[in-house]
Amino acid sequence: MLCSKTMSPRVILFFGNFFFSMFAALVAYILLPYLSSFMPVAYTGLVIAGGAAVGVILFPYLPRIVARYGAQRLALGFAIAEMLALLALAAAPGALASILLIAVTISLQSFLSYGLDILLEATGTEDGAGRVRTTFLTGWNIATLAAPLLMGALLAHSDAFGRVFLAAAAATIPLIILLTSQNLPKGAAPKVSHIRDTMACILQDRDFAAVTFGHLILYLFYIWAPLYVPFYLHTMLDIPWATLGWMFSIMLIPYVLVEYPAGWIADRFLGDKELMLAGFLIAGGAVVSLSFLSPSSPLVLILLILIGSRVGTALIESMTTAHFFRRVSEQDITSISFFRGVWPVANLIAPVVGSLILYFGTYQLFFLLTGGFIAIAGVATTLRIRDFR
Repeated sequence: MLCSKTMSPRVILFFGNFFFSMFAALVAYILLPYLSSFMPVAYTGLVIAGGAAVGVILFPYLPRIVARYGAQRLALGFAIAEMLALLALAAAPGALASILLIAVTISLQSFLSYGLDILLEATGTEDGAGRVRTTFLTGWNIATLAAPLLMGALLAHSDAFGRVFLAAAAATIPLIILLTSQNLPKGAAPKVSHIRDTMACILQDRDFAAVTFGHLILYLFYIWAPLYVPFYLHTMLDIPWATLGWMFSIMLIPYVLVEYPAGWIADRFLGDKELMLAGFLIAGGAVVSLSFLSPSSPLVLILLILIGSRVGTALIESMTTAHFFRRVSEQDITSISFFRGVWPVANLIAPVVGSLILYFGTYQLFFLLTGGFIAIAGVATTLRIRDFR
């Protein structure tokens, strides 16, 4: 590691999460239009599900890899592999190579998120899990404001998706530099247990099971929204990419403004449950509202619906993450891997569901069904969570 002590470990990780968010958001917005350039839209979800399947298969092995090699080395390796995959996509490979590379980038993102989680837990969260975790999420969310503007500028005159992949690859470089700048805390010796034992333990604990399923619902939204909403607004409602760029940037402001205050309020006053319940109702209602839009709908109305969806998911994300990490430490890396494993599971489920709905139905049906599921399943899940207040 290079000798540098100019930044605290948390600051390094917060900035690292910022650059991780930048390249992840750039890729997410263009996946569906990029894949649909050489295959039917209804089948694009299967490519994403294929990459997620790799993540689901490999995720149970991550705790043992962390125990042997360390989370920092693991995260660094995944960041380098992500950069190489994105550079390969920027070189405009053929259809088969593109499909394989997209699958690789999707699986690597969930692995990298897991590594950063372990590193953050090792810094200690005794001074408030809600504030530490939501500050970490804020680093991610600030980058999401810039990513749509950059995407809109790159695609303003043509669907030059290679430029977006190149920009995403460039965003991995600061992350790699940060992960090599100094040795980050390793925490106490990790406890490694069999994934079946961890799954049984979590499922037998009503609170753990509920917050994990709530986090899965959130990640289903995080797959459905970036994949299908931009494509729907661009192709069905005829909104140009340049306009979508600034709309998406404004849409994501709630993540910056809502999550840290929500964590602070949960730590000191309300607790997690009430804010989580409100989040599911707001997010689900906003997604359902998308089904009633038409090409004549005012941009202001569309923007308000998009903003509302992110107010809801900002509450869900901050509360599910803080609630889970109140109950675990960095030593419990198997439980963390199970919790973060909902990302590849959602990546597997959400695109398949999307492909099935669009194969037999319409975008309107898609938004009605997915939004209704987020609201109803989210409320039912939240009611099973044990509040700390």
